[in-house]
Amino acid sequence: MGSAKIYLQNNTDSYAVLSLYHYSTSHGSTGITQGAVPPGGKIGPVTVDWTTATPADFWYASIAPSGGSRPGVYVSNVPDDVLLPYWKECMLIGEWGLKDDRSSPTFTVDWDNFAINLKSGYCGASMIHTGDYSAIQHVFVLMLENHSYDNMFAALGGAPAANSNSYNGQTYTVSDTSTPTGMPTDPGHEFADVLEQLGGEGATYTAPNYPKPQMSGFAANYAYSTSEKTGTPTADEIGDIMKCLAPAQVPVITQLANHYALCTNWFSSLPGPTWPNRFYVHGASSAYQDGGGYTSLDSSPSNLQIAQWETVSGFTYRNGSIFDALDANGIPWRIYHDDTLDVGGSIPQVTALKGISLAQPLAVKSITAFASDVASGYPYRYTFIEPNYGDVTGNTYKGGSSQHPEDDVSGGENLIARAFNAIASSPLWPYSMLVITYDEHGGFYDSVAPGGTVEPDTQDGPGDNGFVFNQLGVRVPAVIVSPMVKFGVDPTPYDHSSVPATLERLLGFGALTARDAAANDFMHLFDGGDAEARPAPTLATGRTPLPVSPSAVAKRAALMKTPIQEKGNLPGFLHCARKTDIELSAAAPITTIAPEELITPLPAPSVSAPMPSYGEVDSYFRNVMARVQQRRAGHEAALRMRLATPGAKSRDAEV
Repeated sequence: MGSAKIYLQNNTDSYAVLSLYHYSTSHGSTGITQGAVPPGGKIGPVTVDWTTATPADFWYASIAPSGGSRPGVYVSNVPDDVLLPYWKECMLIGEWGLKDDRSSPTFTVDWDNFAINLKSGYCGASMIHTGDYSAIQHVFVLMLENHSYDNMFAALGGAPAANSNSYNGQTYTVSDTSTPTGMPTDPGHEFADVLEQLGGEGATYTAPNYPKPQMSGFAANYAYSTSEKTGTPTADEIGDIMKCLAPAQVPVITQLANHYALCTNWFSSLPGPTWPNRFYVHGASSAYQDGGGYTSLDSSPSNLQIAQWETVSGFTYRNGSIFDALDANGIPWRIYHDDTLDVGGSIPQVTALKGISLAQPLAVKSITAFASDVASGYPYRYTFIEPNYGDVTGNTYKGGSSQHPEDDVSGGENLIARAFNAIASSPLWPYSMLVITYDEHGGFYDSVAPGGTVEPDTQDGPGDNGFVFNQLGVRVPAVIVSPMVKFGVDPTPYDHSSVPATLERLLGFGALTARDAAANDFMHLFDGGDAEARPAPTLATGRTPLPVSPSAVAKRAALMKTPIQEKGNLPGFLHCARKTDIELSAAAPITTIAPEELITPLPAPSVSAPMPSYGEVDSYFRNVMARVQQRRAGHEAALRMRLATPGAKSRDAEV
């Protein structure tokens, strides 16, 4: 067995954050990240062990000079390695004091070169610029589902108990007493529902003037809305829409809200449902290419609208998505999704976008890999995390981690804790920001009236309801987590466009639309505080969600035989599955190192047209996701082979 102590030297002309990591199949990953390293200064040592049975070693470096001639963030780059594009292979050789054993070499890194100066020989990699310098080098965003700010945080000092709505002669007040952690029916949150919730019972909309929000129609709308096709509440359940969760019911996000920055004025981007609001976090707009022009989405997608997306390989923004902008500027990004729970609910909504595919194992990964990924060399400046939506095909969303109103909140609490604990225990923590927010309010009461806003692009057509996107939606929960964030309440107005706005200003590129150009960003919250002086809490995981009732199981079984609705969440997720199916079928072999026999494709599934049954869609989702897992298994097999097989050139000529 051999062992060496490795140092990394800053060869730039500025103080910098340096990272050095080593990976081998026999010993896993080890490394170090350290800030404020002066020019000529070193970090380390990183102790690296190996055996003669270790056939390959891989190295990753990054440097972030804060000033000098070329401030920015730079990472090692091996563009011809499709499996490990940021890791340079360079073998450690020798045992018993020979060659690299018991040596203490110093590697060097600057803006352009990463020099691996082993005693046994030299290897080198180029460096690529991945954006402007900032104290925040990694932005993580976790977007959950369908809760208003007051529903989640009123017990921390939100809506006064005197706030109320009335319906049918009954007054319903805000309360945190006997609040259900999962609702008996899904509250309405389509455009017409939100119009009534904000404007009062019977409110109407005539473009372009949205009625002044009175926040008076939540109870009435919950009592009789059937837009979500889950029935209506009993008379005793109507008041649940006004209730707020007690801190003991949501201890994870409550602890983070009490420890970091609680955003008290984060509004959904439009007064409508999940899909258009999620499009705003990815592109500061919900307008999509529909052939010769662009049409905006203000409601859940229909089969006709989805057919228009599919003609251009997915939902296509006029100016591209935030992922397109990152690609254009050479800035690495990654997406994780929760595929540990319901299979149908594991299809991420972000894959509706053109260019985002579950057939890309390096770009869209399982949440199971998240903790180990962030624990070693992690070049990705932006990471988006998507929950599991639970029983999508059963229209209950139970058994997921999105915190959809009909599901228990425990699954989402577990996901928040999982993401936070992974980041907070990683070397990225001192330089990271985690944003936790919700796509829309899900029909729950909120006490703060949303205001007007900027239309993303006046060239885009209005939505189905004539809406021109000049009005914000209902306030949602949001917490910004970082060891450097200013602790306390942040009253700054935000909407989902604040996410791309922050990335644009942090990383140094332009806005996508007028909405993100006008949006507030988060950078004023960072005071350069000492991360070590404010240790991160450890959040408990493993909460057990409530069991699904026998009546719900029976209801689901009956639903499986009926055709799906023409409009709603399920047609949207069906688009994602169909798009994934096409991409998997068209995908090239993962790499020449992974022969075709490593991946035995399942038969391609089919869905009857035009309106399949819930049962058909459920089977289709499971088949598509099985093919995704199979492709990922092929990728892992190829990666293991790559790691276990020394490259043809294990040494470079020293230059």
